[in-house]
Amino acid sequence: MRARSREFGLRLGTLELGPGNTIADVGEVRVGHVTLISGEGKLVPGKGPVRTGVTVIVPHRGNVWRQRPKANWDTINGAGELTSAVAMREFGLIETPIALTNTLCVGNAAMGLIEATLEANPEVGAEADTFIPTVSECDDSDLNDARGLHVKPHHVKEALDGASADVTMGTVGAGTGMTCCQYKGGIGSASRRLGAKDGGWTVGSLVLSNFGWREHLTIAGVPVGRELMKLDKGTMPKGGGASIVTVLATDAPLSSRQLGRLARRAFHGIARLGSFSGSGSGDIAIAFSTAQWVPYDAAPEVLEEKRLHDSLMNPLLLAAVESTEEAIVDSLFTATTVVGRDDHRVPELPIPQTVEILDRYGRITG
Repeated sequence: MRARSREFGLRLGTLELGPGNTIADVGEVRVGHVTLISGEGKLVPGKGPVRTGVTVIVPHRGNVWRQRPKANWDTINGAGELTSAVAMREFGLIETPIALTNTLCVGNAAMGLIEATLEANPEVGAEADTFIPTVSECDDSDLNDARGLHVKPHHVKEALDGASADVTMGTVGAGTGMTCCQYKGGIGSASRRLGAKDGGWTVGSLVLSNFGWREHLTIAGVPVGRELMKLDKGTMPKGGGASIVTVLATDAPLSSRQLGRLARRAFHGIARLGSFSGSGSGDIAIAFSTAQWVPYDAAPEVLEEKRLHDSLMNPLLLAAVESTEEAIVDSLFTATTVVGRDDHRVPELPIPQTVEILDRYGRITG
């Protein structure tokens, strides 16, 4: 894995970082990946080359179906999929960990979450209710044999089994075949911790970045993409609307309605990188809280829930923006060049030139 942006002296935002500056700074959140890379050369549909994977975000170490995190979601451009979206909006919670993968493997990823949940809960669908898994996606077909449906249910279960607080970023898991602003994108993560006067809460973000054009790439307010275009006029992979999925976690006691408000702020962080949510882009954000769980069992009949007053949410909203922005930047800084099907090549962001540009604009603090 390449170095993250802060290791080069780039300081984004104004808020304090979480201890690890990842989504795993929130409660017991863990992240797991399975990366699938095989074959090279000409695309043979159904066989390869394979450049894809799956990433899972696990909200806590308990039984997620029985102890359900409050959650909500939003989108600024709906050319993407989020399973359980209707139920999440209706009931304000998620019933499984969250899986991210490529577009055509949403069904297989959902089946992996279903199998894992059924194995952990023999009563589901018999004495107890069924459930809807939460899966979202971005398209990696420019690098990957998408028709091969190479992400299988067992890969999801492997990612769940391997989930940890050590969050790997870049060209990994669901991020393996992703392209961001015509450079290699993928998985990025960051967090912000509020001071005691603002409750001491933490907000963490994990992104699957796969959007945009180089000419619009902006980092710390600097037109990095246009500056890089002056240095390198060679052939680049196609840009486009593509997509980005953002998962936000917080330990603040928020209602499902408030988590919808938090999710919407991710789009401000995305816009800071130069995205305008182009046509064809699926810009989806999911937010959940680890502060308390909604039990599956009906007892007690009346739930007592804590909820932060809306007037106290501003620091959390800013934390969502800042952590999302830095997560995207770090997805670019840590991703490595990938050559995929039909020898399509997506180069990694050139770090020395990028840091020099940022330094020239006074954004590197050392």
